[in-house]
Amino acid sequence: MKPTTFIFDMDGVMIDSEPFWQLAQINALKHLGIKVTAEDCEKTTMGKRIDHVAKIWCDLHCLEISPKQLADEILDQVVISIKDNGQEIIGLKELLTYLKQENYKIGLATSSSWKIIEAVLHKLEVKHFFDEICSADDEVYGKPNPAVYIKAMQKLESKPSECIILEDSVTGMIAAKASMAFTIVLNADVSAPKFSIADQRCPSLAKVLRYLKTL
Repeated sequence: MKPTTFIFDMDGVMIDSEPFWQLAQINALKHLGIKVTAEDCEKTTMGKRIDHVAKIWCDLHCLEISPKQLADEILDQVVISIKDNGQEIIGLKELLTYLKQENYKIGLATSSSWKIIEAVLHKLEVKHFFDEICSADDEVYGKPNPAVYIKAMQKLESKPSECIILEDSVTGMIAAKASMAFTIVLNADVSAPKFSIADQRCPSLAKVLRYLKTL
């Protein structure tokens, strides 16, 4: 059966925002006297919801600041970076245009907060492509729990067997697979063992588009 629904993650799939998240965490923690690296951020918090990110750092370093305050500081910095320097992943509009032409239902299901979602959609000018948009902020559990993907499927009125999910992180891939949808990982390091459970692995959106045209 040909799929009818395509659901995007956002950070790292639509916009190259992971460096913004890393820099925001590094700077926010630096002001608190804590030194972390981009590699620390990737290993510890990549793909997780902002409240979880903040709590992880607060717990790891016994910070006196509240997780909410730390989360707000990180979010504000990321929004500024998106507005000033955000760029779409190469091939995004071509992929979205193809999906529309082929009458796919298109969803967005991300760990990011609504403040970030709105900043990205405005910067990239792609909001009109999406039939439904969901944030893990509205769920009890964030990724790797599949709740946000299940919610997107419900809103799109699609069964898991009809859906393709595009993810870039291990955390997101686990959530996508747990939702029972066909999962494509977008990552330059597609041969990495950590992505072995993905149904398809692509190093670029052009490769994703090429794959879809074979279905």
